[in-house]
Amino acid sequence: MRRPSEPEAVEPGMAAAAEGVPGTRRDEPVRDDAVVETAEEAKEPAEADINELCRDMFSKMATYLTGELTATSEDYKLLENMNKLTSLKYLEMKDIAINISRNLKDLNQKYAGLQPYLDQINVIEEQVAALEQAAYRLDAYSKKLEAKYKKLEKR
Repeated sequence: MRRPSEPEAVEPGMAAAAEGVPGTRRDEPVRDDAVVETAEEAKEPAEADINELCRDMFSKMATYLTGELTATSEDYKLLENMNKLTSLKYLEMKDIAINISRNLKDLNQKYAGLQPYLDQINVIEEQVAALEQAAYRLDAYSKKLEAKYKKLEKR
């Protein structure tokens, strides 16, 4: 790299190209060294600006990518936590289902134990219904008998 105090031999076409102006090649010698120095001075700050802009761009790109990766990492951590909570919830639901199943088996066993008594209640209920019908028929028969008796008594 060249020090700023050192003059650099630049052809006129190259100086013009460095400044962004299309140059023509002249065979004339450079007349003024200040023009060459001015061209170099204009070139060096631009290069420093480009370097600074590149550093700034890379710094901002690194910050952006870090943010993106952090966001993605946080998303995965959130999904992991949600999966853990869902797994715990399903384990709780499994325990509840096991308890319900156990209680249902107990109730079915108790119902099976009560079934003979329920059958007896059904038989008694049928017998009561038959007895009630017999009572109604007996009542109707006794009313007919009473009506006949009164009829015979009046004669």
